[in-house]
Amino acid sequence: MINNKNIFIKQSRRDNTHAVQLTPHKATAAVWGEAHKATAAVWGKAHKATAAVWGKAHKATAAVWGKAHKATAAVWGKAHKATAAVWGESCIILFLLLLCAACREHTGTPTPYDIPIPKGFPTILNIPADNPMTVEGVELGRMLFHDPHLCGYIGTEPDSLMSCATCHRQECNFDIGTDNPRFPDGRAKGRTTDKPTIHNVMPLMNLVFNHEGYFWNGLISKDNPNPKQRTIEDIVLMAITADDELCATTAGAVAAIKADSQYPPLFRKAFGTEEITMERIQKAIAQYVRSLVAGSSKFDRYLRGEEQLTPQELHGYVLFTTEEGADCFHCHGSGGSPMFTTNLFYNNGLDAAPTDMHDRASITGDPRDRGAYRAPSLRNVTKSAPYMHDGRFQTLDEVLEFYNEEVQNSPAVSPLMHHVNDGGVRLTPNEIADLKAFLETLTDETTNGR
Repeated sequence: MINNKNIFIKQSRRDNTHAVQLTPHKATAAVWGEAHKATAAVWGKAHKATAAVWGKAHKATAAVWGKAHKATAAVWGKAHKATAAVWGESCIILFLLLLCAACREHTGTPTPYDIPIPKGFPTILNIPADNPMTVEGVELGRMLFHDPHLCGYIGTEPDSLMSCATCHRQECNFDIGTDNPRFPDGRAKGRTTDKPTIHNVMPLMNLVFNHEGYFWNGLISKDNPNPKQRTIEDIVLMAITADDELCATTAGAVAAIKADSQYPPLFRKAFGTEEITMERIQKAIAQYVRSLVAGSSKFDRYLRGEEQLTPQELHGYVLFTTEEGADCFHCHGSGGSPMFTTNLFYNNGLDAAPTDMHDRASITGDPRDRGAYRAPSLRNVTKSAPYMHDGRFQTLDEVLEFYNEEVQNSPAVSPLMHHVNDGGVRLTPNEIADLKAFLETLTDETTNGR
C-alpha cells in the first residue's frame, strides 16, 4: 500500500528544491540582464565615442588627403607645364638646327676649318679676313693644287701638263726633291719656256704661322707696296702665270678648270655658287696651303713627355742649342721656339762676295742685307733637299759639312755666325753624327707621303 504521506513529503521536497533552484536562476538572470544593459550602455557609449573619433579621424584624413591630392595635382600640373615648355623649346631648337642644316646644304654655306696648333706654336695665324678657312675650301684647294690642268692645258700630253704639286711634292715636305720625275736635278723650270726659277723651291709647311714674309727674300709681305704681292693668294696667281713656272694665262687656267664637270659643285660648296673665277681658285689653293701643318714629330712627342730621345739624339739637341756646340738655335729656334725658324733673314756665310741680285737687300735696299735669305724651318729637313736658296747642296750631310768648316766671312755676314772666323763650328765626326740624329727627330711622317 502506498504511503501517501511519504509521497507528499517527497513531492513537497521536490517542489521546494525546484523553488530554491528557480530563485537563483531568476536572480542570475536579473544580474545578467542588468549587466547586459550596463554593458550595452557602455558599449553603446563606447561605440558612439569611437564612431565620433573615427568620424573626426576620417574627416581629418579626408581633409589631409584632399589637400595632398590638390598639392600633388598642382605639382604634377606645374611639372607637366614645365615639361611641355621644355619639350616645346627643344622642338623649336631642333627645328631651327634642321632648318639651318637644310639651308646650308641648299645654299652651299661652308663649314669652318680649325687649324691645328701644335704645342709651343704661335697662336696668331696669318689668314686674310676675306678668305676664312673652310673644310670645303681646303678640299677644293687640295684638288686644284694637284690638278695638272691648272696650267691651262686641257690635253693629255704629259710634258704640257703641270700643277703646283709638280714642284711641291708632299713626300718631300712640299719641296721639289732631288728625285723629281720632271726635274731630276732638283731645279724647277717654266712649263713651256724651260726658264729656271729665280730661287730654289721652298717647302710649304707651317706657312700659316709666318708673319715675316714669303719667298727666300721676303718679297711677298703685308708691307709690300704692291697690293698684288702680299699674300699666299697672290703667290698662287704668280705661280700660275709666271714664265718660269706654270706659264698659263688666267683665262686659260679658268677655262681648263671649268671644263671639268666635277668642279662646279665643289665651288658651290666652298663659295656658295658654282661660278669659277681666278680669285676663287687663288683663295681655295691658299686655304689648302695654310692647312699644311707639321708638328707631330718624335721631338714633339718628347716635348709633350710622350717619348724619350736616345742618348745620341739628346746630345745632338744639346749641340744644336749651345753656342759652344753647333750654334743653330739663334736662327732656327729650339724646344722653346719649336717652329725651328725665326722666319727672319740672315747672311749665313755662303759666299764671301754674294752675286745674287734677288737677295734680301733687293727688297729692303739695305746693304747690310746683302747675301741674306730667310732661314727655312728645319722641320722635315731630312725630306727637304736640295738646300739653300740656290739648291747648291744636294744632301743634309753637305749642309752639315758647310757649317762645320766652309763658312765664308764677308762684310754682311750675320753677327750670329759666331764661328765665322774659324770657318765653322768645328765639330768632331761623332758630334756631327749626333747632330744629324737630332735633326732626324724633326721629321713628321703624318705630313710626308700620306
